[in-house]
Amino acid sequence: MELSFKNNFSLKEFILENQQYFEGKLLNEAINVKDKIEEIRAIGNINLLKNANNIVLFVIEERKEELIAFAKAEGIVWAKYQLTLAFKLEWIQALRRTLWNFLYHYDKLRGDTLSLEAFYEKEKNYNEYIDQFFSNFFINYSKYKDELLEDHRKLVENLSVPIIPINKEICVLPLIGTINSQRSMTIQEKVLFEIKEKHIQTLIIDLSGIAHIDEEITNDFMKIIEGASMMGCRTILTGLRPEIVRGVVLTGINFNHHADFKGTLQQALNEVLFKK
Repeated sequence: MELSFKNNFSLKEFILENQQYFEGKLLNEAINVKDKIEEIRAIGNINLLKNANNIVLFVIEERKEELIAFAKAEGIVWAKYQLTLAFKLEWIQALRRTLWNFLYHYDKLRGDTLSLEAFYEKEKNYNEYIDQFFSNFFINYSKYKDELLEDHRKLVENLSVPIIPINKEICVLPLIGTINSQRSMTIQEKVLFEIKEKHIQTLIIDLSGIAHIDEEITNDFMKIIEGASMMGCRTILTGLRPEIVRGVVLTGINFNHHADFKGTLQQALNEVLFKK
């Protein structure tokens, strides 16, 4: 396919006039992305070829602010739909090579013989713009991913420490599964924060779903109970099975000064709600 050219063409006009050739060259350069074009469009409603044309125009017209804004938006979209970052990297590198191929043909058809200084200045400017695009794309891609991970982490923490309000002053914390040092730290942070925020007067911690408590975790629970007591919150422990009680007794740690004990959650609720 021959390139269409007129002597009065600007670079922008040359590229737009030969858009079909440009896109074909770009697809040939992006070997791995070529077969993913329609899949990417279906997943994230992303038209890679149209977007590539936009990027090229931003670069050759030196529209930096629009280029950066476009890069940021694309970064978020790619992260949101979990599109492979390697495809984007290959696509941008292919776009860079295709653009320089067109610059070569444009100057050749015009009969321009650039000085070394002029050539390197053009090389510097255009490549800096493409680098700016990918840098802002990657930063916003990573930022969105990090925020998503943080949201998931907070969700998991909330699920692992489900403080349930019974009324304005009483809350229940049912714990299930294994308690390790990381989770006990999360429990401590969440308990003390919620006591302050919700002005909790009585916190019932139900341990009937806990598999095992070793000496280290017992110490951690003591700190949680002491911290709650210092903030004016009464702690009631329920659901302590015989094997857990034996383990706690063997540690020699005494909870009696800062916590009350009830056999079941229902007994604790009857006491605090109905004074039974």
